Amino acid sequence: MKTFRDLISSDGIYVFDGAMGTRLYDKGVYINRSYDELNIAAPDLVREVHEEYVDAGADIIETNSFGATRHLLQTYGLEGKLHEINVAAATVAREAAGDKALVAGAIGPLGLRIEPYGPTSFAEAREMYKEQIAGLLEGGVDLFVLETFSVVTLIEQAILAVRELSDLPIVAQMTIQMDGKTIFGNPPEKFTARLDELGADVIGLNCGMGPNHILNALEKMREVTDKPLSAQPNAGLPRDVQGRQLYMGSPEYMAEFSRRFVQAGARFVGGCCGTTPTHIKLISSAIRADSPRQAAKTFVDQPATVSELMPEDVQVVPAEKRSRWSGKIVRGEFVTSVEVLPPKGCDAQKTLDSIRLLKNAGVDGVNIPDGPRAQTRMSAQATAVLVEREIGIEAVLHYCCRDRNLLGMMSDLLGAAALGLHNLLLITGDPPKMGPYPDATAVFDIDAIGLTNMVNKLNHGLDLGNNPIGRPTAFSIGVGVNPGAINLDEEIRRFEWKVEAGAEYAITQPVFDTEQLRLFLKRIEHVRIPIIAGIWPLISFRNAEFMHNEVPGVNVTPEILERMRKASDVSKEHARDEGIRIARESLTEVRDLIQGVQVSAPFGNVKYALQVFDVLPSFGS
Repeated sequence: MKTFRDLISSDGIYVFDGAMGTRLYDKGVYINRSYDELNIAAPDLVREVHEEYVDAGADIIETNSFGATRHLLQTYGLEGKLHEINVAAATVAREAAGDKALVAGAIGPLGLRIEPYGPTSFAEAREMYKEQIAGLLEGGVDLFVLETFSVVTLIEQAILAVRELSDLPIVAQMTIQMDGKTIFGNPPEKFTARLDELGADVIGLNCGMGPNHILNALEKMREVTDKPLSAQPNAGLPRDVQGRQLYMGSPEYMAEFSRRFVQAGARFVGGCCGTTPTHIKLISSAIRADSPRQAAKTFVDQPATVSELMPEDVQVVPAEKRSRWSGKIVRGEFVTSVEVLPPKGCDAQKTLDSIRLLKNAGVDGVNIPDGPRAQTRMSAQATAVLVEREIGIEAVLHYCCRDRNLLGMMSDLLGAAALGLHNLLLITGDPPKMGPYPDATAVFDIDAIGLTNMVNKLNHGLDLGNNPIGRPTAFSIGVGVNPGAINLDEEIRRFEWKVEAGAEYAITQPVFDTEQLRLFLKRIEHVRIPIIAGIWPLISFRNAEFMHNEVPGVNVTPEILERMRKASDVSKEHARDEGIRIARESLTEVRDLIQGVQVSAPFGNVKYALQVFDVLPSFGS
């Protein structure tokens, strides 16, 4: 079993448990007693809570010892049992974790003021923490979590106390107020830098405000440290409901924010007050779906692969036999495709007539976008079925995560397989705010990485929960990639995960800067799969400006902008011809680097797209 330092040194995302107090209260333990004492008074009850979180998918569980320090236990007359309580806290958690999770010794504030704000000295505070740490070490913890601290000088004493007794890893977590700062006005950038200096192995936030405030602070913390970040928010702010303080953040809401935490740089996510095993289960599912490396318990040395999980009687369809499109890619042949938008209404005849020209010209496939730029059009899946049945050319169906939850996507994909569709381009999808209906909601249960993982499982006869589906699907799995991404390191990391999840080819964003594509291809040689370049014939200077300034990740070079400006000054026709000429030049420059081309049909006019293929010697033969 891997250690916590192994987890830190990997690039995986890991899940902490949720609230202990919330669950104990739900199980009938009233708030007028010491919850820490339950480690010796009712160990089975505490163990039951730990096991619920382990079953929910937590990689790390925290001991029930948040308040097990001398000063806090004195209020219950339990200071004489301090060592026993902490040893039991670690022992009970260890029993529940088994070989499925790591155990973190939970340590909170002392409940008193230290210098210069109170009479307790730094040395006295450090000794109090050493008493607790000694018991947790004896019980067998794997790491320490110092959490819910609002005073940097106090968490400093806790860190020093751990280091005097142990070299185990430390997760140091502060708590912030509504203004994003600690109670004494310390901003995230400042306390993060200090915790980094003190040698914390992971730096994070917990408790305090709900997920939104923690997300804002994480983004600032990322700028001042290279240490892994953690986030364990409350389930929103508590509300008084008939005398009870209830946390209103739903499990779905918390799961959605867990993805955003990861995007902001968090490597460890979980929950604090108000979070339950249900919250952790959905958070864990979201993290596993977004990260193919997390499909099985990630701290296990050799997690099961999709091939190992699939039923013995399943015969996976070889990629070369899934479709003509897939077969050409597997054989190393150059493929051609044209992107054609679905019709705006329910009459597809005009769209089908234009696609018939592609079939007659010998194009290998027609790409059908799925609600690009959040526009409302006919279902891409319905359009793809019409194209294949009425025209006889293979469709490459774009499929995005924006509009459907996990159940809907599973149903769609099984239906697509039953209808005979085989070629997919899996994308996350543009957010609704980009389109004409900005108030429409987006789902994003998973992103393109998780969707790739899902389709790969379907190809192995499994649903997302690893349950058999009978005859497997036979999808050719394509993904999108952006050589011009602003954060190219993040784009490459996500591309690596897509390949690991099962991607078999990739189609790029529109390429205008061919040198940029060359550099990108060099950086992905270690995970290289067939790359199909997106080529977009420009039709005007205004079109070029739009692509450069308003389409994320697209870079139109100054030279091309100037060529389009001069051509547009002459006439619309001259600009259109210049755009086609530029597209041909781009394709010629990268032809030897790629295994296919996807040309966009400007405003649906496939005749202009077909002219780009003229530079391919073998096209149409």
